[in-house]
Amino acid sequence: MASLSSQPSKKVRSGSSGGAKDSPSGRTSSSGQTVKFARRTSSGRYVSLSREDLDMSGEFSGDYMNYTVHIPPTPDNQPMDSSSVAVKAEEQYVSNSLFTGGFNSVTRAHLMDKVIESQVNHPQMAGAKGSSCGMPACDGKAMKDERGNDIIPCECRFKICRDCYMDAQKDTGLCPGCKEPYKLGDYDDEIPDFSSGALPLPAPNKDGGNSSMTMMKRNQNGEFDHNRWLFETKGTYGYGNAFWPQDDMYGDDGEDGFKGGMPDNSDKPWKPLSRTLPIPAAIISPYRLFIAIRFVILGFFLHWRVVNPNTDAIWLWLMSVSCEIWFAFSWILDQFPKLFPVNRSTDLEVLRDKFDMPSPSNPTGRSDLPGIDMYVSTADPEKEPPLTTANTILSILAVDYPVEKLACYVSDDGGALLTFEAMAEAASFADLWVPFCRKHNIEPRNPDSYFSLKIDPTKNKSRTDFVKDRRKIKREYDEFKVRINGLPDSIRRRSDAFNAREEMKMIKHMREGGADPTEPIKVQKATWMADGTHWPGTWTVPTSEHAKGDHSGILQVMLKPPSPDPLMGSADDDKLIDFTDVDIRLPLFVYMSREKRPGYEHNKKAGAMNALVRASAILSNGPFILNLDCDHYIYNCKAVREGMCFMMDKGGEDICYIQFPQRFEGIDPSDRYANNNTVFFDGNMRALDGLQGPFYVGTGTMFRRFALYGFDPPDPNKNPQNKDTEMHALNPTDFDSDLDVNLLPKRFGNSTMLAESIPIAEFQGRPLADHPSVSYGRPPGALRAPRDPLDAATVAEAVSVISCWYEDKTEWGDRVGWIYGSVTEDVVTGYRMHNRGWHSVYCVTKRDAFRGSAPINLTDRLHQVLRWATGSVEIFFSRNNAFLASRKLKILQRLAYLNVGIYPFTSLFLIVYCFLPALSLISGHFIVKNLNITFLVYLLIQSLCLIGLAILEVKWSGIGLEEWWRNEQFWVIGGTSAHFAAVIQGLLKVMAGIEISFTLTTKSAAEDNDDIYADLYVVKWTSLMIPPIVIAMVNIVAMVIAFLRTIYATNPSWSKFIGGAFFSFWVLAHLYPFAKGLMGRRGKTPTIVFVWSGLIAITLSLLWMAISPPGSTPAATGGEFKFP
Repeated sequence: MASLSSQPSKKVRSGSSGGAKDSPSGRTSSSGQTVKFARRTSSGRYVSLSREDLDMSGEFSGDYMNYTVHIPPTPDNQPMDSSSVAVKAEEQYVSNSLFTGGFNSVTRAHLMDKVIESQVNHPQMAGAKGSSCGMPACDGKAMKDERGNDIIPCECRFKICRDCYMDAQKDTGLCPGCKEPYKLGDYDDEIPDFSSGALPLPAPNKDGGNSSMTMMKRNQNGEFDHNRWLFETKGTYGYGNAFWPQDDMYGDDGEDGFKGGMPDNSDKPWKPLSRTLPIPAAIISPYRLFIAIRFVILGFFLHWRVVNPNTDAIWLWLMSVSCEIWFAFSWILDQFPKLFPVNRSTDLEVLRDKFDMPSPSNPTGRSDLPGIDMYVSTADPEKEPPLTTANTILSILAVDYPVEKLACYVSDDGGALLTFEAMAEAASFADLWVPFCRKHNIEPRNPDSYFSLKIDPTKNKSRTDFVKDRRKIKREYDEFKVRINGLPDSIRRRSDAFNAREEMKMIKHMREGGADPTEPIKVQKATWMADGTHWPGTWTVPTSEHAKGDHSGILQVMLKPPSPDPLMGSADDDKLIDFTDVDIRLPLFVYMSREKRPGYEHNKKAGAMNALVRASAILSNGPFILNLDCDHYIYNCKAVREGMCFMMDKGGEDICYIQFPQRFEGIDPSDRYANNNTVFFDGNMRALDGLQGPFYVGTGTMFRRFALYGFDPPDPNKNPQNKDTEMHALNPTDFDSDLDVNLLPKRFGNSTMLAESIPIAEFQGRPLADHPSVSYGRPPGALRAPRDPLDAATVAEAVSVISCWYEDKTEWGDRVGWIYGSVTEDVVTGYRMHNRGWHSVYCVTKRDAFRGSAPINLTDRLHQVLRWATGSVEIFFSRNNAFLASRKLKILQRLAYLNVGIYPFTSLFLIVYCFLPALSLISGHFIVKNLNITFLVYLLIQSLCLIGLAILEVKWSGIGLEEWWRNEQFWVIGGTSAHFAAVIQGLLKVMAGIEISFTLTTKSAAEDNDDIYADLYVVKWTSLMIPPIVIAMVNIVAMVIAFLRTIYATNPSWSKFIGGAFFSFWVLAHLYPFAKGLMGRRGKTPTIVFVWSGLIAITLSLLWMAISPPGSTPAATGGEFKFP
C-alpha cells in the first residue's frame, strides 16, 4: 500500500525493482514494487498517473486524492526493462544485417534496409517494413516486436532505430525526443511482452522470494491472462484460488482429504514411442531356407565345374569358372545381410502426450521436444533451379514441429546473389504460405507439388473459407514464381544500371581532374544487391575475391528466431487471409555461403555440410540435424515427429541417425532405368535395419549432432554414472577418455562457443528418463525454456567458423562431421559411425516422408551411377574398407559394407560373362564339354532357388515383381558401363594419381513442356555407352553367325546353338531398356548406332573367318571365300 505522491513527475510503469531510483517521487512497497496512483484500464491493466495527469482529468475528484491503492503483484504490472529493449533491438539488428568475413579480414555487419525488390511484410524477416527512425539524418527503421509493432523505449513515443537507441544509451542515457532519461510508460494499447525469458514473481506466502515462470501468459486478444498466471504460479489475491485450492481445504486432516493442486498424470502406464515388427514367419522362414539351399548347391556346383573342365575349349572354361566363382562371392555379400529384415512403426499420439500436452509442470503446453536444425545444400543456381530450392525451403518452414524448436539453414556453395534473393523471396512468401498450411492442414507443403495435384483439393477440408483462401494463395504463388524466374534479369538490369552510374561518376571525376579523355575507363562489372551495395559473393563477371572459388563468407539471418509461445493472427492484421487463431510465427531461417579462397581445399559438399554443422551449433545448436538435397522436399509434414519417436524412445541414445527412404517424382511409369531404386530402399535397407542399421545415403537423414562430432555412443559400464547424471550435461571428456579438454581446439577448432555447445547438444538429445532402463536420460521439462536471442557477437562467431582456414590442423573431415576423401561422403560418414558402435534406424512412413527428383535420361542416369560407383572404388582403396573395421561393426553389417566397396569390380567379370555366349556361338564350343544331367540338375535347382528368393523378397519388402526385374536389368546396364568406368578411374587415381571428376546431375525440366517425360527420349552421347553397345552387337552378330552355320552344317548341332543362343538372349533381354533408350522418341535411332553396328558386324565377321576359314568346310558354306 502506498499513498499518492504530491510531487508531479512523468508517468512511468511501475518496475519490479529500482523504481524509487528511477523516479524521485516513487516509493517502494513491501513487495519491492514502485507504486504510484494508478487507474485500471478497460483491458484490466493499470496506468500510472502523475499529479499533472490528475489535474487534467475530470474523472477524478478531490475526494479520491488521498486514497491508497493496492497493486497486486502479478506479471500484469511487470514491464520490459531497458535491457529487454536492448535485447530486442540487438536481435532486430542481427536479422537486418548481412554478415561477411573470413581469412585475414574483419567480420562486418552490413545493415540492409532492403533485401529484395518486392515488399517484405513479416516482422521476423530481414528488411521488413516499419516506421522510420525519428533521429535527424537517419534512414534506419524503428525497432519492432514479434508482431511488427514499433518498440517505443520511452514514454514520449519517440521512434528510434537500434543504432540510435544504443548510441543514446551509451552517450547520455537521455531520450532524443523528450530529453529525459529513458523510462518505460504503460498505455492502454500496449501489450506486455513476456517473451524475453522467465519473469521473477513473488512466491505465494514467501517474503522476498521469486519464482521462475514461463512467459507469454496472454489470451487471444493479446492481453494478460490472469487465470493462466494463477494456474501456473499458484498465485493468489487473497487465500487460495480456484485452480490451486489450499491443502485439506475440502477435507479433514486425514489422508483422504482433497489435496491442493492438479492431479499428476505421471502415474500413467509407460508406453513406447516405437515398435519393431518382425517379418511373418510364413515368409521369412522359407526365404532363409532358400538361401541355405542355394548356398549349399552353389558350393557343389562350383566344385563340379572346377573338377570337370572343358578340354576342347579350356580358355572358355577358365573364363566362365572364374566369373562364376566371383558371382558366388558377390551373391554371398549381397544376400547374407538380408537374413534379418524388420519393419518398424511409431506412435505419434504417445509422442504428443509425453512432450506437448499440458501438465501440472507445463500448464501452457509448451513443447519439451528437442530442437532440430534442417540443412539444404545447393551449389549452382544454373543446374539447381532456385525455384526448386525455394519450394524445398517452404516445405521445411511449414513442417509440423514446434516453431521455436526448428531452424532452417541453406548452404549456397556457389555464393550466388540469385540464390540469396530467391531465398529472401521464399522467406517473404512463407508469411502467407506457412499459416495457410497450418490453418487448412495442407499436404504436401511444397506449394509447387500441392498446386500440381490432380485430386479434389476440397477433400477432407472442413473450413468454409478454404476455397477462397486457396484461390488467393494460388494467385500469390503464381506471382512468386514470376518473381523468382525473373530474378536473373532483374539482377542483371540492376547491376548494369549501377555499373553505368559508377562509370559516369568516374568519367566526371576524370574530367574534373583533367585526365586524358581518350584513356579507356576500367570499371569493375560488379553485381549489386537490392539496397545498392556490392554483393560480397560471386559476381556474374568473376573477379578477384568475387568468384566461385574466391569470395568472403556470408551469413544472413533471413528470419530471426520466433517468440517462444504461439503468436496468433487476427482478422484485422494486414494480411491477405484471415489467420485468426492460427500461429503466424516462422522458424529461424539462415542463409550461409562459406568462405572460399584459392589454395584451400574446400571438399565439395562434405565441406559445405561441416560448415553448416559449425554455424548452426553457434546459432541454434539443435541436438538433431536433418539434411536434404535442394530438390528433396518434405512430403509428410509429420515425418520429423516420426523420426523423433525413435530418438526419444528407450534405447534412442544409441541411435546416430534415422534414414528415411528416398522417393522420387517425375519418373516414367515403366521406370525404364530403375530410377526409383525400390529394391535397394525397400529391400536392402529394410534388411540392414535388422542388423546395425541402414547406410547413410546422402539425403533425408536425421542425425544426432553428438554422433557427428565423432564421439562413441554412451556406455554405462565405461562412462561415469551417478544418480544425478540425468540432471546435467556431461563434458566431452566424459565420453572420450582420450580427449583432453586442452585438445578440444585440435579436434573442433578454436571456437570456444562451439566447444561449449557440445555438452549442451548431447544433453538435449537424450530421451526422457521416464523408464528405469533409460541409462542416459533427461528430466521432463528441461527443454521448455526459450532459446537465447541472437546478438551480433554470436553471428560474428558463426561467420568465423565458416571461414576457409578454420579446419586447418583440426579433425574436421577426418573424425568429426562429414568425412572427406570420397565423392560418396555419405556412405563413409555412416560407416564411421557404425564402426564406433552406433546404430541407425530405417523409418518407413505410411505417407512418404520426402520426395525428390531423379534423372530419367539415360546419360544422366549413367553419370549418376558412375559417381556412386567411383566413390565405392575409392572406399575400397582407403582405410574405410570394411576389412579394416573395428570389432564394434557386426559381422553381417561388415559384409554389407564390404559389398559397397567391392560391387563395382563385379563389372570386370560381368563384361567377360556377357561376351561368353557370343564367343561360345562363334567358336562352336560351350562352357561345359557336354550338357550332361549333372550340369542341368544343378542349373535347375539354382534357378528354382533364385525364383523362390525373388518371390519371397518381393513379399517381405513390398516391392513389385516388375520393379525387381527393372532393377536386374539396370544392374547389367550399369555393370557393363558406369561400374566398369568407375573401376578404371579408381585404378588410375590410385596408381597414377589422376583425380576423378564427375558431372553434377542436372535438375531441370526438358524443353518440351507438353510431355513431362520428354527427358526420357533425349539421347546425349557419352563414352559410357560403348561397352553395352559392343556387347549387344557382338551377341546379335554371334547368334546370326551360329544360326547360319548350323543350318548349312552337314551335321547340325542344334543343342549347342540353343544353349549358346539362350544365354545370348539372356544378355540381350537385360540390355533391352538400354537399346530402347538409344532409339530415342518414336524410333529415331541416332546415326552413331548404325555406325557402331556396321563396324562391329564387319569386324566380327572377319574375326570368324580367321578362326574358322570357309575353305575347311566347303559343304557348310557352299564355296571358298576369298578377299577381293
